[in-house]
Amino acid sequence: MKKRYIMSPGPTEIPAEVLVEAAKPIIHHRTPQYRNVLAEVLEGLKYVFQTKNDILIFPSAGTGAMESAVCNLVSPGDKVLVASVGNFGERWVKIAKAYGANVEHLAFQWGYSVDPAKIEEKLKSMPEISVVYTTLSETSTGVENDIKAIGKIVQKYNAVLVVDAVSGMAAVEFKTDEWNVDVVVVGSQKGLMLPPGLSFVSLSNKALELAKKSVSPKFYFSYESALKSLKAEKLPDTPYTSAVSLIMQLKEAIKLIRDEGIENIWKRHSKLASATRAGIQALGLKLFPIDSYSNAVTAINVPDGIDGSIFTKKIRDEYGITLAGGQGQIKGKIFRIGHLGYADTFDVIIAISAVEMALYELGYPVELGAGVKAAEKELLKK
Repeated sequence: MKKRYIMSPGPTEIPAEVLVEAAKPIIHHRTPQYRNVLAEVLEGLKYVFQTKNDILIFPSAGTGAMESAVCNLVSPGDKVLVASVGNFGERWVKIAKAYGANVEHLAFQWGYSVDPAKIEEKLKSMPEISVVYTTLSETSTGVENDIKAIGKIVQKYNAVLVVDAVSGMAAVEFKTDEWNVDVVVVGSQKGLMLPPGLSFVSLSNKALELAKKSVSPKFYFSYESALKSLKAEKLPDTPYTSAVSLIMQLKEAIKLIRDEGIENIWKRHSKLASATRAGIQALGLKLFPIDSYSNAVTAINVPDGIDGSIFTKKIRDEYGITLAGGQGQIKGKIFRIGHLGYADTFDVIIAISAVEMALYELGYPVELGAGVKAAEKELLKK
């Protein structure tokens, strides 16, 4: 028998309380029974997002929510700004171009975070920019952007700020309203501790006013249709079939989040990330990010003489632990340890131990126990 663990930045492990909800008998999505649950979930999501804004739910991956934030806000030819620091930030560019947007791309070197001052320079010189797209936690590089600083800048201009918080929400500190974020897109399979299949979008009044001007084609992801169903009657509804079982699971996940408290969740993720970084560095390995480490995922340079794909495959197939490799231009050059969602103290110890053992077996000069010791010391700090 081999016990398996997921230590990737998504999908993440799912609590038993959440898993069991999917095994219960299905209910119809147009019944008051379901719509009462939907109302409860939507209110709970506002707590998680730290917002008073409306939140829409789509049965899709996080990329579906990203596409919705383009087709509902942008018309062909509109000038938009994308500030990217990795593979998922660059996805904004691809989606925006697919809808005919005129994209100004601020591409920062992978491993670095967005410089908010550069965004302000662009907004000053190009007042026609209608939307600024960026990322909270860049999953591909392990970098966290200063959304608070970016929001403070963008709110002074006519542009709407859209943030991909797919791997950041319910993992790193994020305050939608306080930080002046107009649109937030999130996926279910990371900090929210659910299977893949749901995406979420929060919308400010500023974003809704811009959405009224968009002439891009849209149907399934139409904010107008979704909001109409949300508000047409006393109980919220959806324009098309809901992912009923996932919503029932989400109800339980939000209960767990509320019980722990969002501030405590942010602290837990910060501690797990610090312990992971300490353990990795004690082994003589180098972190990939140059600055602004994400508390959701740690990206590590594959050491010289080690094949990155063989390394992660060995840990997965022989040890039963799924880490993540690199993407795009850094494929095979880094590996990533996810420590978000349903993750706690000993998940970090397991991951660091697996890294130590795999490196040792592959002939890399590593002192067994050094990484685990360093991680334990960090975890024991009060």
